[in-house]
Amino acid sequence: MRFWNLFASAAIVAALTGCTNEALDATTSVDIKSVKNKTEYQVSAPMVKKMSELGMQKQAPIALRIFKEEGTLEVWKANTANRFQLLKTYKICAWSGKLGPKVKEGDRQAPEGFYPLFPRQMNPNSNYYLAINTGYPNAYDKANGRQGTHLMIHGACSSSGCYSMTDEQMIEIFALARDSFKGGQESVQLQAFPFRMTAENMARHRDNPNIDFWKMLKVGYDQFEVTKRPPEVNVCEKKYVFNQQASGPFNPGGQCPAMSTPPALQVAMSSFEKSYQTDYDKAMKKYDGMVWYEPSEAERKAIVAKQRVGRELAYAPTGNSLDAGKMMKASDLEKKIADQKEAEETKQAVEIQKKELEKATDGGKHVPVPAANPVPQPVMQAAVEEPKKSFWSLFSKSEPELQMPAPVVITPDQPASGQQAVVPPQAQEPAKTSKQTRATATTAAGQQTAAVATAPAPDVTPETPVITEEPPKKRPFWKIWGN
Repeated sequence: MRFWNLFASAAIVAALTGCTNEALDATTSVDIKSVKNKTEYQVSAPMVKKMSELGMQKQAPIALRIFKEEGTLEVWKANTANRFQLLKTYKICAWSGKLGPKVKEGDRQAPEGFYPLFPRQMNPNSNYYLAINTGYPNAYDKANGRQGTHLMIHGACSSSGCYSMTDEQMIEIFALARDSFKGGQESVQLQAFPFRMTAENMARHRDNPNIDFWKMLKVGYDQFEVTKRPPEVNVCEKKYVFNQQASGPFNPGGQCPAMSTPPALQVAMSSFEKSYQTDYDKAMKKYDGMVWYEPSEAERKAIVAKQRVGRELAYAPTGNSLDAGKMMKASDLEKKIADQKEAEETKQAVEIQKKELEKATDGGKHVPVPAANPVPQPVMQAAVEEPKKSFWSLFSKSEPELQMPAPVVITPDQPASGQQAVVPPQAQEPAKTSKQTRATATTAAGQQTAAVATAPAPDVTPETPVITEEPPKKRPFWKIWGN
């Protein structure tokens, strides 16, 4: 069991002593503040009076019974005929997990099964006010490879695998156990059940994966109901066996010895089981097509959230499963479970991403700088300005002739390559432009003639007109001031 890591032990003790039980158990009249020695607390006069009325001695043996679903802890006490009767019922303030046994350390499950409580398991110095160790794992748990430590019945109303009571409740339970040990009881039997194992409840939980384990516990439950005495419990072949007369010793992990049930018990149980089967058949008809939705711990806490208002942080009641759970159609339950699974998977994925991000950024201290864009960006170049002409250059005779780019000629037999060809005017109409060519050569004597490259042009139809353009003539010198 994992205890708090947020507070020191001294702080826990100081904070937890203020828990009260007004909302959960109005019958408990203990005033914790007035108790000088919690380990020597004496049960109240009204309780002693009730014991007397039921034919019980103050130091007579007791037995404890826990029912998770109902959220109750019962104290049974032997009368002068050595038959146990119910002395008092307490509402459990907090129990963690869901219905079902504890299997491994850290699963937050509270134990289910039969556990002997010895005087050495009483802890008067618990950080949770007072505590009684359940003794988990017992012989059955060990034979089945189940693990866990420090599973208690304690005060403080805060649980992580334990059965937690309020301090007012715990001081009474502790005193009742202490008195029974003083009276000579060697061990107090703790019977921890998922629910009261009535025919209706067994039918309601028939689809639970723990049903076979619960059927095994039910044998001991039924025998206590019939005999009103705690059953004699042994373990063999990794199973519980109750009130069996054996020809040899019991080995938890080995084969069971030859066993037999006492005749009187066998007759009493035969009549009980016949009546039970009739009730079970009625319950199966009642719940035909229906299944029980077992609530989570968070759902149980939600129904008692108001009880935490104004109390210490340690006070954490969980509520019971009967109030938080419900009967549902099988199809509706399947959909609900699927939705819960999807939500849980999404939550886990977010947590994984968060951890990976924290790891990559060293807890947010070093955020990686994005890498440069691998695609080269175009470089913008400033336009080259033409040199300014001086005023006297207007009168220069060597003014260069303005040359226009050659026109584009598109011919019908050009390839469909998407390229254009630039050709001199002579190639357009030889007969018509020959004189123009000679004239141009005469007036432009001494000037360098640019070579013109040719390239294939896209396909066009024969009807495409040929475009020609003559270069402009040189402007006479005397027209610089005229039109």
